[in-house]
Amino acid sequence: MRSNTVPSTTKRSAALLAAATASALLLAGCGAQQADAPGASDGAAAEPTTIQVAAVTSPMTDVVEAAGEAIGDGFEIELVEVSDYVTANTLLNDGEIDANFSQHVPYMEGFNAANDGTLTGVQPVYNFVIAFYSKTLDDIADLPTGGTVAIPDDASNTGRALKLLASEGVIELDPAVDPYEATVDDIASNPKELEFLQIPISSLNTAYEEADLVFQWPSHISALGLNPEDDGLITELDDTFALHVVVREEDADSEATAALIEAFTSDEVRAVIESNETIEVAF
Repeated sequence: MRSNTVPSTTKRSAALLAAATASALLLAGCGAQQADAPGASDGAAAEPTTIQVAAVTSPMTDVVEAAGEAIGDGFEIELVEVSDYVTANTLLNDGEIDANFSQHVPYMEGFNAANDGTLTGVQPVYNFVIAFYSKTLDDIADLPTGGTVAIPDDASNTGRALKLLASEGVIELDPAVDPYEATVDDIASNPKELEFLQIPISSLNTAYEEADLVFQWPSHISALGLNPEDDGLITELDDTFALHVVVREEDADSEATAALIEAFTSDEVRAVIESNETIEVAF
């Protein structure tokens, strides 16, 4: 008579088969739940690429923040505030940041020439009125003989300041010299025997108390409660000096730079520029 007892090896096989089946069903259920989860099939959402952009002061910093609000998907802008323009360029040229928004192209070219730089302007964003200011004078014609005039110490802004003074007849420049490249040594006539003090742009405000005449950008002179329209003795608006987004030459055609250009020419940036009376849109 045949026994109905199942051999122990058969029992173990059956148990293993049942466990495997249950495990497979459990995994299948988990897989179904994961497939239904948002983004599960594509893996975790990719982190945006951070683009570090240096700027010195308002409204440059305001524009960078507005661009950060407008930057396209896949990117984010991190504002890096620095104290001066040389630092903004040095950090960029050394690859420690990705871009800066603090200068016009002539200033950038001067930095490149002096520092073996590889910076390039990729997008003009805004232009601004520059002016000469005085704490004691109401008219440039009253500039005293032997007076002191404070101007920037970098080549591009030195030329701009001297060119503006020459256009008002305060001095005469050597006609053989490009006025944008003029230095104090190129002053051919100085009838009032003016003394010129050359100071970094970020420090020119300190000369306002003592000098008879001070050249300054509106972004800095505003700290003294002054603006070119109301307080400038002589003013100028020149498209040559529009502020640009600047990157390294190797990054000029990158996807990140394209995203920066789009963000810095956005409606958000336009609104910031149009709300400031001392600057105007350059794109």
